[in-house]
Amino acid sequence: MGENVAAGIFSNDDALSARVRAAGNRAGEKLWPLPLYEEYKDKIKSEVADMKNSGGRTGGVGTSAILLKEFVSYPWAHLDIAPMEATQEAGPYQPKGATGFGVRTLVEFARARVNG
Repeated sequence: MGENVAAGIFSNDDALSARVRAAGNRAGEKLWPLPLYEEYKDKIKSEVADMKNSGGRTGGVGTSAILLKEFVSYPWAHLDIAPMEATQEAGPYQPKGATGFGVRTLVEFARARVNG
């Protein structure tokens, strides 16, 4: 992964994850599948609620995904696009600054769903 290389993808459904990653490939946005380790739950334990919505600064990217896993009963995918949100250098089709990473993937995903 890493800045301007690839974003992580968490999912509770392998088929959905594969479709989103395929859309990312078509869009030129790399996605790397990441595991939903149960230990992420430890980072979002709360003394006053079922769970916190953040693992804090050192909670790790998996805490967002594990929260979804606990409360969402249908197939989902979570993209960790934070390291991809901006670039310090201009690219072939993009100026320096905000990247809009993920938008092209979601458009490709929707296009594939419509076109079957």
